Amino acid sequence: MRRYRTIDELPAADVSFQAVKVGADALIGGEHEGFALIEEVVDYATALVCAEAVGAIKYANDATLEYLKTRKQFGVPIGSFQALQHRMVDMAIAHEQAKSMASLACAAVDGEREPARRKRMVSAAKVRIADACRHVSQESVQLHGGMGMSDEMKVSHTFRRLTMIAQQFGDADHHLERFACPT
Repeated sequence: MRRYRTIDELPAADVSFQAVKVGADALIGGEHEGFALIEEVVDYATALVCAEAVGAIKYANDATLEYLKTRKQFGVPIGSFQALQHRMVDMAIAHEQAKSMASLACAAVDGEREPARRKRMVSAAKVRIADACRHVSQESVQLHGGMGMSDEMKVSHTFRRLTMIAQQFGDADHHLERFACPT
């Protein structure tokens, strides 16, 4: 096992197996059922990571809004500038959309018995949430200025986590393709 840290500082490892023998009793489910079970588990994990993204997006929005209220330029809070207010509104909309799509994904894995419909709903949620992760994380760092990427700012860690969430269990392109061809 080779251990390492991901970009968002979570632990990970590459695991190699040598001289492993697998018998028929090691099958996941019945014969030819393993892939469907693995897809279902990955759909659950994707729904959970979508829910995590909603919380991280909310934190990024809250931290950025607080910064805009307190950081002053030209003697006034920078949050009073209309262009920055528009960007915050776009971030708030992205959060609300992500919340709705995460709810869709959770409902799909909780109650949808038709695998093609479940896959389609989970993929739709992941596409929208991956876009929201990218948009909100980048905006929050930009609105914090250069210090937004410093390790001392929690928003920089949130940026890295949102970047990883957008890729975890398939990026937006993967899920767009999966949405279009769910079978």
